[in-house]
Amino acid sequence: MTDNNGKGCEDLGFTFLKNKEGFTLLHHNKVATILRGRKAQKFEIDIEYMDFSGQQHLMARLTGNYKRGNEKALKNRNSK
Repeated sequence: MTDNNGKGCEDLGFTFLKNKEGFTLLHHNKVATILRGRKAQKFEIDIEYMDFSGQQHLMARLTGNYKRGNEKALKNRNSK
């Protein structure tokens, strides 16, 4: 899947719902986290100007559900 720029869009399974308290972030239709107050305000501003892939990565970072790039290195180190 590609976006208008030809860059790959990555669907990580995140969606969000806006409610009176802030935002509910869902991962595969299950509640991952709830943003309130300043975090909700910042999220609303940031998400508006991002493409789909950027939105997915932002929600992954906010929920802590993202690869940090060191999982493979740690796995190899622990298996020695």
